Amino acid sequence: MIVRPIKIDWHQDLSIFASENFLKAVGDEYGWLGGLDEADNLRCFLPFTLIKKPFFKLIRFRVETVPVAGDFGVREEKTFLNLVIDYFKRKGGDVIIPATTNTIFRTYPDGAIAAPYGTYKIDLTQPEDEILAKMSTSHRRKVRLAQKNQVAIKTGPEYAEIAYEMVKDTFKRSHLGFMKYKDFERYLDGLGNQVKIFVAEQAGEIQACLVVPFSRFSAYYVYGGSRPEPVQGATNLLHWEAMLYFKQAGVKSYDLVGVRINPQKGSKQEGLKIYKERFGGKLYMGYMWKYNLNPVKSLAYSLAVKLLRGGDIVDCEKHKLKSFSINQ
Repeated sequence: MIVRPIKIDWHQDLSIFASENFLKAVGDEYGWLGGLDEADNLRCFLPFTLIKKPFFKLIRFRVETVPVAGDFGVREEKTFLNLVIDYFKRKGGDVIIPATTNTIFRTYPDGAIAAPYGTYKIDLTQPEDEILAKMSTSHRRKVRLAQKNQVAIKTGPEYAEIAYEMVKDTFKRSHLGFMKYKDFERYLDGLGNQVKIFVAEQAGEIQACLVVPFSRFSAYYVYGGSRPEPVQGATNLLHWEAMLYFKQAGVKSYDLVGVRINPQKGSKQEGLKIYKERFGGKLYMGYMWKYNLNPVKSLAYSLAVKLLRGGDIVDCEKHKLKSFSINQ
């Protein structure tokens, strides 16, 4: 296999996170690396962004390896990722940081620091009644309760600022930082008309919100927020109405974006996993990973992340790797 930069013609059956407009908005540099066979046939590709910090060049993937050939398997993907590492070593990158949480790889390159990760996806090609039937009894009850309490679901770009503030406040309650508003605006601009902002409103007050990028390939619940004590069922109804919206738009899948595998009993992460599981989707499992390209700079960057944030998601979850099987 040969790995080299390529250009792609983005279309609706690819993830929105592979599109040029999006990559341009979130990276200082960006591109796509193609994996080609000896006959120069494209087997797969991987979009990437390069983020330039004062002392570091960081590479970040925004979506997992995209297969092109129908018989592109896990073993071939590992070979491809090993060659991707060689490419970035030659180009002078410092660290490949963990990908965004919508990104779940089937494998990881040799020498990477990896951790198991997963997501729940709802198949929107199913009939509406089947999607609802697979939802847990408690989630269906909360949807009906929100409807009974006259919670209205609205969507539109005019809700961007209030959604931003609500997401930021929700992150803050979990002791997490969120991007600046100018970066949020750039994020939305990069998505263009391929993002929907949904809000749940009751009696003139916004209770909760969702920010959902999409293409025909999939919709992604990337950001959500709520009041400290929203009306019961408001978030459940938000997701249900978002699913119906995207189903009617011909979107194939609704991705609830990210759960930790075997989270600690009683933890907030376990509660989040149970909440997402109850929407009735299928659990897809794989890996998040990072790679130290420049030993000295990667060590400095890792120490800075641990000092500022206590480590990244791979640091928090890597201890589970030995006992993890992707088929468990």
